[in-house]
Amino acid sequence: MDNLQKRNLTFLTIGLIFMLNGIEYAVILPTIWRYLQILEAPPYFLGLGLSAFSLSGLLTGPLFGLWSDRSQTTKSIILFSNLFEIAGNFMYFIGYSKWLLLSSRLVAGVGAGAGSSIFGFLTRSTKPEERAGVFAAIMACRQAGLLVGPAFNLFLRLCDFKLGPFVVNKYTSPGIFMCLLWVLLQFAILGLYWDVPPVSSEEGSAMLEMKQEADDEEEGLLIGSDEEPLPTYRAVNSDQLEASTSSGTRPVRGASILSACRELLREEVVVLLTAQFITLFNQTALETMVTPMTQRLFSFGELSNSLMYSLCGLEVILGFFFVRWLSRRVADRAVLAAGLVICCVACIWCLIFLCSPRGGYGWELSSFIIGVFLQLLGLPFVAVSQVSLFSKVTAEKTQGFSQGVRRSVGGLATILGPLWAGGLTNNLYIMLGMMLALLIMITVMTVLSYDRLTEPRAVQSAQGSDGGG
Repeated sequence: MDNLQKRNLTFLTIGLIFMLNGIEYAVILPTIWRYLQILEAPPYFLGLGLSAFSLSGLLTGPLFGLWSDRSQTTKSIILFSNLFEIAGNFMYFIGYSKWLLLSSRLVAGVGAGAGSSIFGFLTRSTKPEERAGVFAAIMACRQAGLLVGPAFNLFLRLCDFKLGPFVVNKYTSPGIFMCLLWVLLQFAILGLYWDVPPVSSEEGSAMLEMKQEADDEEEGLLIGSDEEPLPTYRAVNSDQLEASTSSGTRPVRGASILSACRELLREEVVVLLTAQFITLFNQTALETMVTPMTQRLFSFGELSNSLMYSLCGLEVILGFFFVRWLSRRVADRAVLAAGLVICCVACIWCLIFLCSPRGGYGWELSSFIIGVFLQLLGLPFVAVSQVSLFSKVTAEKTQGFSQGVRRSVGGLATILGPLWAGGLTNNLYIMLGMMLALLIMITVMTVLSYDRLTEPRAVQSAQGSDGGG
């Protein structure tokens, strides 16, 4: 099996990982509210339960990223992190108390920290011009999980039996179900995931590298070289370049991390990190608000919520594929700006029509559907563009650490978002007003820094030397 086949199978496995993340979210979110109520947990435990998962990812993301930067491998990291997903979901299944349920999400969240290593791997394994499309496809896999997850809930809600000393019902079954899925994924990773060599962003396409390989072989024959041909997907990364050009410089890695920390303070990086925080803060705040709102206004139960999340997942998947197509024709920064405008419009709509619903059940439901549609419409634009831009304006050799910081910022947002919304489900003017203010702020920041939100060729070529200190 050549490196191209290994690379494709590895990308497929990464898609499965993100799909399982989406399935887990989709099967747990519609039922965790009632699960906590059965365990006699106070209302704020909903926010704590949703935030606990993000807290673990926030703390472990940079560590996993640093590990992958140093080892240049991700397979062992993913296998290790998935053990926490397995343990956490089994604890959720046991669920004897509200505190065990809270701890289960905390443990499972450690597994999500490996996402920084995965994004670092994807950055090193893709060329800049194809990166947005790859990121969009991977993110669409998570949304596919959100789409498929509610379908699993259709039969999980019918569970009502005992498994030894444990009760299996519609509230505990998502835990054991996800535990089994993560175990099966471990076998898929063992057989289908390879730490393939990175594709050089400066060497052009894979076809060009194969041509160069053939030229090297021909030249070797002419001069009598006995060296073996290099792999098709070979790439000399910045660490290797530094090792060959400055053999006397040993503390490269420490200097690289220092350089990565410095570059996180650059204007364009700060804008992208702020966009990451605000969009995820608003998204998770709305997700926390939706379940109590649909229960209060429309009397939705677990089945209705599952169907709603399924339709939402379908919309977002279509949005990601549209952005995948659009990213080949439009600059990332233009996609980001369009997404922020859509999010602002969506938040204004919710402020006007959802805070003080009037006009009867039909009008309230229609206003709610339009508001959710607009919120989800802007999500793929912002999510794909800011991740793609972030990978291009930060050094390639410390992508694991940088992506870990980016995901930690997102993790902080997903912690604060549910906490903010959990206490304001009956005060939507305050909740949505703050969200709109944040969106306006990041939109202004994007406009002011628009010229810097790009990948200058000079900066790209200089990142390798800057990273070395």
